[in-house]
Amino acid sequence: MKLQDFLGKEEKWGFEAVAKDEDLTRQIQILLIGLDLLEPPADAKFGPVTAAAIKKFQELKKIDESDYIGAVTAKELIETKRDELPKPELKLGNDIASRIVKYMLAQNYQVFTAPKEYNIVYVEGIDGDWNLNSDTPNAFNDRRIVIEVVNGTPKIVDHWQATTEPGRYYTVNPMNPGGAARIKFGQYKAWAVGLHGNAERHEALVQVAPVTVHRDFNKDFKRSGDKTDTGLFYINQHWGYDAPSNDIKNASAGCLVGRMRQGHKEFMSIIKQDRRYVANNDYVFYTTVIPGDDLLKKFPG
Repeated sequence: MKLQDFLGKEEKWGFEAVAKDEDLTRQIQILLIGLDLLEPPADAKFGPVTAAAIKKFQELKKIDESDYIGAVTAKELIETKRDELPKPELKLGNDIASRIVKYMLAQNYQVFTAPKEYNIVYVEGIDGDWNLNSDTPNAFNDRRIVIEVVNGTPKIVDHWQATTEPGRYYTVNPMNPGGAARIKFGQYKAWAVGLHGNAERHEALVQVAPVTVHRDFNKDFKRSGDKTDTGLFYINQHWGYDAPSNDIKNASAGCLVGRMRQGHKEFMSIIKQDRRYVANNDYVFYTTVIPGDDLLKKFPG
């Protein structure tokens, strides 16, 4: 069965029927991926994530075909271009979650708006009261944040003290001859649930796709003027072994690190409730890293 076979007919296929047809499921998934309503791959497996994407499409296009595929849904899926798809309405204020989302949208980053689809964000050089700090090297003075959009309103699920930069030890003694890695500000789809470490192995988000880093060859604890390098560098999201706030020690060679073990466990518990991970334990998470000074300059409270 193809979507074209629904056109001009009274066909009504419930989601259970669609799930039994791999060709139809794959076609629907390919179109939803093209509309940024579903993430790759188109695996021909019809589960709750694909069903939710269809419902979101029907909602955005105001199609009255609840829990089934009919002629209207088929026609709109075939004909709708990404630029023509109405954007989900967001209710943005001046709270920090809204300002972060505004910044992400201004940078053309992905913002996930469906229930239980979490946005992982690191803001560099900002404290838990959402004021800028001095962003001193070798300190846990950044913020790891999980944001969920609830009925159009961004909400902070939780946040923790963190670092997005390597500590003094690995800046002075880099693992790469080109210099310690400082992740380039941006958004990357690059992390999956796995294990980090040897002596104290623990659950973490491990890098599975390329990211871009600045190589601090001159060891000045800055990105400016440094060459960039793109690849797989074990830039994981793990815990910081409860190191002191003002001394990263050897807890980070360039990873995205939450300072406390307990806070990291809370972080992992939350993101593992993401419906995309629940549907597929190999799901690859997006993570966004932004500079706090630029965030508050462009979107002050």
